[in-house]
Amino acid sequence: MKLTVEQIHVELGHRPILHDVHLEAQAGDIVGLIGPNGSGKSTLLRTVYRSLRPHRGVVRVDGDDVWALSARSAARRTAAVLQDASGHPTGMSVAEIIALGRTPHHGLLGRDGADDHQAVESALDSCAIRHMAERDVTSLSGGERQRVLLARALAQQPRLLVLDELTNHLDIRARFELLELIRSTGITTLAVLHDLDLAARLCDHLVALHAGQVVAAGPVLDVLTPGLLREVFGVAATAERHADGIVRVTYAAQPLALEPIREAKVS
Repeated sequence: MKLTVEQIHVELGHRPILHDVHLEAQAGDIVGLIGPNGSGKSTLLRTVYRSLRPHRGVVRVDGDDVWALSARSAARRTAAVLQDASGHPTGMSVAEIIALGRTPHHGLLGRDGADDHQAVESALDSCAIRHMAERDVTSLSGGERQRVLLARALAQQPRLLVLDELTNHLDIRARFELLELIRSTGITTLAVLHDLDLAARLCDHLVALHAGQVVAAGPVLDVLTPGLLREVFGVAATAERHADGIVRVTYAAQPLALEPIREAKVS
């Protein structure tokens, strides 16, 4: 499955948020969206999973404009996992929450069939949460809830995963486990990540946003240059691939002097 975002422009309250943004994700790729707060990352995700219609530009999944598809057809292709708002009603079990991912596949009668049950069972196993299938979802820890939300998305059987800060508020082990789980799915993924080390560990490619524009895009080390880290994030840092194959970001002991961050140049 290929995702193409073509010259997306978004305004909110007559204020430009995204300016002619373009990016691509090839089949099976994990593409990370990085950038400081307010750079437009979550807004861009909303255009991809059909929550926010852009003023200009096109989002294509498998070559089709997502806004030319019905809501149900679009949901069969793309699943979004957003930051956990802990808003699930008391009394719903983990299995019941995951089964909600099957909604786009239901007909007018909305009845679960054999395919639905199989998809839920597969999602429980993929996310290693079968042991908690009957638990009330509100009794789970933050990391457990995030696994359930990911399992619900997998039960949807999408061709594109859209993730918005899935690892927020998780401890280090839970973050690594969740990221490895995402990688193991093989599904084309577009993810917003604030932690640059995690982004470098998870992603095949990165897209850096600043002031609503793409300022760099490409393989991890091509994007996480000292110049971009200074200009976009306001930090003195370097990124290197270590002997174990993992890219790690090293920050200077002393922070940069406080000064306005200049607008970065598109690479």
